[in-house]
Amino acid sequence: MVAFNTPPRDSGTLGKAMDVLGVIAHSEVPLRFTDLLALVDQPRGTLHRQITNLIDEGLVSVRSDQTYELGLRILNFASKSWSRNQFRDIAGPVIRKLHEQTGETIHLGVLRGMEVIYLDKVESRQAVRMHSQIGNASPAYCTGVGKAALSTMTNDKVCGLLADVTFMAFTPGTLTSIESLLIELNQIRNDGYGFDREEHEPGIHCIAAPVASRDGRLIAGISITAPAFRVPMAQLEAWAELVCAAARALNEEVDARLSPRA
Repeated sequence: MVAFNTPPRDSGTLGKAMDVLGVIAHSEVPLRFTDLLALVDQPRGTLHRQITNLIDEGLVSVRSDQTYELGLRILNFASKSWSRNQFRDIAGPVIRKLHEQTGETIHLGVLRGMEVIYLDKVESRQAVRMHSQIGNASPAYCTGVGKAALSTMTNDKVCGLLADVTFMAFTPGTLTSIESLLIELNQIRNDGYGFDREEHEPGIHCIAAPVASRDGRLIAGISITAPAFRVPMAQLEAWAELVCAAARALNEEVDARLSPRA
């Protein structure tokens, strides 16, 4: 299932290669050349050159069935990125404290376009299965962290980012229109926190609060996530002050340690 349309970009060779890499990375099934040809707006010859270059650089690998997957060099880049990420280091004590206070899964995510990238996660003390993994991307419009992050932007900017997004109904509760999302973002701005009401995964809900740097280069969110059968909405609402306090602490640290000096 593809959640986003990827518009063609006139960004040169690197941009075209990144488009191909992005399609391979986000596909839920292995793709063949003909699949990529249908999904990427590039001529056959250009696409073949891009894939060849990506394979030569170790960024893409060819499986035995002639489908493509991310190469091992990507893992090396990712491990370096996680280990050296300042925001993740700053957030570590905050998300661990929130986990100690609630006992549930804590997510830290950053906004990239209209996706939220999970930068860190502390697992619940209870056994619960979730799709979220560090480094995974999810649509911002149907995740607590994503909507919290979007709430730091103006509605006009959000609408601009949404121009090329195809809303997918992952569950019966998924928001599937710009209008419904903007209503929710306004509510998050008023309250300081928001919810994922089983919008991305059935049976999983969360409460989340926004984090953003003063210069707008870092837009993120932090959430408490739990299974709906065990943790009712009333309990999530009772944790509102905890998640907001964690977000405030992160904002203070980001402003002190990451924002440019005045």
